[in-house]
Amino acid sequence: MPACARSRCCPMADDLPLPIRRQVLLAAGLCLLPLLTQVQPALAVGLAALALVTMAARRRLPSPARFLLLMMLGAIVLVVHDFGIGRDTGSAGLAALLAVKPLETHRLRDAHSLLGFSLFAPFAAFLQDQGPLVLALAVPAVLCVLVALAALAEPPGTAASRGRARAVTVGKALLVALPLAMAAFWLFPRLGTPLWGMPENALGRGGLSDGMRPDQWVDLFANDAPVARITFDDAEPSPAERYWRARVLWDFDGSRWSRGAAPPAQGGAAVEAASPPIAYHVSLEPTDMSYLLSLDLPLQAPPGDQLAADLTISSDQPVSQLRGYRLRSDPLARHGLALSRAERRAALALPPGRNPRTAALAKRWREELGTDDDAFVQRALDWINDDFAYSLTVPPSGRHGSDEFLFDSQVGFCQHFSSAFANLMRAGGIPARVVLGYVGGYRNRYGNYWIVRRMDAHAWTEVWLEGRGWVRVDPTAAVAPERIFDTVEDLARSSALLPEALSPMLDFGDWLRRGWNDFVVAFDARRQASLLRPLGVDQASGLQLGVAFAVGAGLALALTLWLQMRGQPPSRDPLERAWLRFTRRLARAGLAKAPSEPAASFGARAAAALPDQAGTVTDLTGRYVAWRYAGDALDAEAKARLAAELRGWQPARPRR
Repeated sequence: MPACARSRCCPMADDLPLPIRRQVLLAAGLCLLPLLTQVQPALAVGLAALALVTMAARRRLPSPARFLLLMMLGAIVLVVHDFGIGRDTGSAGLAALLAVKPLETHRLRDAHSLLGFSLFAPFAAFLQDQGPLVLALAVPAVLCVLVALAALAEPPGTAASRGRARAVTVGKALLVALPLAMAAFWLFPRLGTPLWGMPENALGRGGLSDGMRPDQWVDLFANDAPVARITFDDAEPSPAERYWRARVLWDFDGSRWSRGAAPPAQGGAAVEAASPPIAYHVSLEPTDMSYLLSLDLPLQAPPGDQLAADLTISSDQPVSQLRGYRLRSDPLARHGLALSRAERRAALALPPGRNPRTAALAKRWREELGTDDDAFVQRALDWINDDFAYSLTVPPSGRHGSDEFLFDSQVGFCQHFSSAFANLMRAGGIPARVVLGYVGGYRNRYGNYWIVRRMDAHAWTEVWLEGRGWVRVDPTAAVAPERIFDTVEDLARSSALLPEALSPMLDFGDWLRRGWNDFVVAFDARRQASLLRPLGVDQASGLQLGVAFAVGAGLALALTLWLQMRGQPPSRDPLERAWLRFTRRLARAGLAKAPSEPAASFGARAAAALPDQAGTVTDLTGRYVAWRYAGDALDAEAKARLAAELRGWQPARPRR
């Protein structure tokens, strides 16, 4: 029968022992797990099922069939990722290749190839997420790969019986390498941003953008993923003061608000404090945006960032990884007391021919109220409080969105309220702008910090009033609570996949994640630059960090060398102790064994130097080598007899 035909119908003729093959496949499967957590769920389930099938297969798959399977998987990965080429697509492709790799793992060489390839999977997962879940899956997987590699390196017939000893050996090797790894983590100079750029799945992750159109946040309100974690030093803001500022929108085209080009402000970002500032630390999740979240109103920007005249904070680069920073804010502060001409013009601009009923209402109110801007604002709030309701189920907006909301539906959520209110204010001659951010927050019961979630996304209005500057007006909050028939929290609770009883567990998990983020993930180039501050270096340069790393790495290598020079601890086996005594006696006689010299070679050299005792030396050495390295079994009596002979042997003076 031809070989190709025989391969189609015959079981795999593995030369790998079955226990070792199972260990190799287990290690590969564990390496696949952390990568699957970063793949789209449906694709991850399919690849996991495929991996189970290929690992359980006991028959060879012909090469054409394997090629066809790979082509199908490649097409599926491309379709799922909209034919995009990037890191997400590459990670999914890597997972697909690893899922089918067991089909060609039959020999020792194949096992080495599979294990080496498997190590790419957990490290690819770390490019996407450095959280504790990925770490908890990756560390055991890598350890299993190292143990499996150690098993492949052992002589046949011994690997299956030394599993525990092999694991201990790998663990000791990792502990020896740990000091050098820690020196590299803390001191090796880092780039300001990741070398690989931004993960594709980070795009829009924060939920906010540089613009706003009503109706676009409905899905966001049901997402309780964290956006930021905030820890206050002392005083905490009241619930009415927990507004988290992100973006200010100036331009309105009739349906969409956008940042536009912020007009120059008279006096810049001057803030007039009205109460003791609130100090806090923000741990901001990746957003793909350059804004930094701050409690309204921030008094300064973190070092290296910019505080704009509209009191929004921007980073010089998009936030592509976890970012931690400290701020001080005063919720009662006043800003923008003097309005420049450019600001007034931008804050009153309206598109022509849009929302005529809103313009007519503003004109009528002006005729009734005169120039009293405060009365104008209050009348609008009273009207909203009396006649409007909050709902996430709203009809799509048309060409005249503000008119339809104010006069027809009178039902909507924060985007509708803030957009229509700002439109009404501008039509009435009051400068107004829309602010995007978050409101509220959730206190974690296990840690003294607040969690701002995506579902807390909010939009409100700021109006400029003479003598008061820019004043926050939240028309959504003016709606009576009893008139709100489906709040954000209601929607999230109704769509929750986990029962309320699991809330403490989720809080505890987030608390662990926060600690991991603060200690490891958020350790970026900024924090590393301040690492040498206790030594008098405020901001360490790359050269200074390089010198510190060289010193730390040198100390770590010295520690490793010292541990190795200590040698192995005394063996508890009596035969091993007898062999050590045998070699020491030869060393005293001038025949020292080199550290790298095999026992058989040493025995041959000793026999040549001691011709009168050559037969005894050769016999003792050969029996010891057969027991120690060839796997020959010795009963207790034979082992004790050999140990006694080794202990009792005395060398004669070697011939020169």
